[in-house]
Amino acid sequence: MTDSDDIEMVVAYVRPDKLSDVKQAIANVGAPSLTVTKVSGRGSQPVKTEQWRGEEYTVDLHEKAKVECVVADVDAETVVDAIGDAAHTGEKGDGKVFVLPVTSAVQIRTGATGTDAV
Repeated sequence: MTDSDDIEMVVAYVRPDKLSDVKQAIANVGAPSLTVTKVSGRGSQPVKTEQWRGEEYTVDLHEKAKVECVVADVDAETVVDAIGDAAHTGEKGDGKVFVLPVTSAVQIRTGATGTDAV
């Protein structure tokens, strides 16, 4: 499998209400595809205490949208900047973005490998 040095995965955890903006920003920079998963997590966002039916409970896992985007033809930093701009509110809990190297890629339908698979 060749050209795998040029493939990176951008993984972002963002507020669910910013997901539409993030998807649009990724499309605007020409990234080919993405995967979105609903996740829960805990970071710097403060713990909330809420009530339900008179009982108090603690919310320490906050809903997030996990966005994964594998890129080869688009610079990963461009995608990171687009996500950061689209997801930014200036408050705790805006999320995080990670860039990971992809060592290999295979497109199941065609058998294409490397950057051709992306």
